[in-house]
Amino acid sequence: MGYKVVVVGATGNVGREMLNILAEREFPVDEIAVLASRKSLGTEVTFGDKTLKTQDLATFDFTGWDLSLWAVGSAATKEHAPKAAKAGCVVIDNSSLYRYDPDIPLIVPEVNPEAIHDYAKKNIIANPNCSTAQMVVALKPLHDRAKIKRVVVSTYQSVSGAGKGGMDELWDQTKAVYNPTDDKPPKQFTKQIAFNVIPHIDVFMEDGSTKEEWKMVAETKKIVDPSIKVTATCVRVPVFVGHSEAVNIETEDFLDEDEARDILRESPGLMVIDKREDGGYVTPVECVGDFATFISRIRQDSTIDNGLNFWCVSDNLRKGAALNAVQIAELLGRECLKKG
Repeated sequence: MGYKVVVVGATGNVGREMLNILAEREFPVDEIAVLASRKSLGTEVTFGDKTLKTQDLATFDFTGWDLSLWAVGSAATKEHAPKAAKAGCVVIDNSSLYRYDPDIPLIVPEVNPEAIHDYAKKNIIANPNCSTAQMVVALKPLHDRAKIKRVVVSTYQSVSGAGKGGMDELWDQTKAVYNPTDDKPPKQFTKQIAFNVIPHIDVFMEDGSTKEEWKMVAETKKIVDPSIKVTATCVRVPVFVGHSEAVNIETEDFLDEDEARDILRESPGLMVIDKREDGGYVTPVECVGDFATFISRIRQDSTIDNGLNFWCVSDNLRKGAALNAVQIAELLGRECLKKG
């Protein structure tokens, strides 16, 4: 027997990617339903070789369904996800709504799979922020070996993190640069994104950080270790898909760069491409469509006793969102539901 699976927000970038990955990884699906808001009702999406029509999230009955993958905003999730959970359908949520609830596990399967057993408290599991997910996959094996004290990270985040509207804005503004009569003022972003970078993702907080930066701090502590100190600067860049991060870590114990490279090579979910030559590293263009998180530019930080730098790149629609959600579903199936 397989699972009865619901994908909520199936017409968006992440929802479509969830369907693709469920099919690619041959998740044991007996029956699948795709849901969207009323305005997208009847839109067709693909699942493997099947074409599915979206149903209305507002009226859907989750009774008898095993699990649901959610790729809608916090407002819709807050309204409808508790109904699914109460009906016995486990919610795997990609929004930020439940990430900081102490009774709801926040999971990256390569990092804290043991947390899956806490799902039954509310029948809900949270998926982390895209920029956090790829970073903690790299941090965890290094933390296990040398105990990370502090992380300094600067992100270079693609416009797909802001949804289809963000991708459209980059495309339209890029064309408009070459056509002086076609002005495309910012709508999705606070400033022009084409040929520019914007040090501002999500809303500003009282201490001057943005909420995206705060998310990376809070989520890393919850997923890896509450004692890790994290400081982040999150930047939107004119890249369609693929988040990049420059990461600096300080550890309690000395960790040689060669040993770190070996540890990362052997760790699940990671691919080390690190040659000290032209092109001996991975960029966002090369990570698109891949399941792995890529690590490059591993080197000692000579300004502190126990420091390392590395470059981390991943397809944010995959590991940062859809893939991680499907991996959680796989883990839930293996450890708890035991069907398929």
